[in-house]
Amino acid sequence: MSPKLQSSKDIVKNCKGSLDELKAINICSFEVEEISSFTSFIMIASGTSGRHIQSIADKVIENLKNKKIEILGTEGTEAKDWILIDAGEVIINIMSEDSREHYDLESLWDRKTK
Repeated sequence: MSPKLQSSKDIVKNCKGSLDELKAINICSFEVEEISSFTSFIMIASGTSGRHIQSIADKVIENLKNKKIEILGTEGTEAKDWILIDAGEVIINIMSEDSREHYDLESLWDRKTK
């Protein structure tokens, strides 16, 4: 029997739990299904250091795998100032405060979802 497919909202909830557990900062999510052809939700959170960002990413990945949610890819694990986790229906961005301020993804996605 195949595992039950989880909704994108369930995946967001699972990721938020992981982010909260490791004390990620300023967690937000944007429903972008109406304007995006590649995902339903974009999540953004910050870490306090490269080590913290990596630990958060590891926890998110571990919890997604435990829930049998396929991870399509990860980017940025070498740099540790922005790690992206592609879980298909949900894209998770874990960033340093400097990178987050510089790229300002919130204003990009928030503007498009209004």
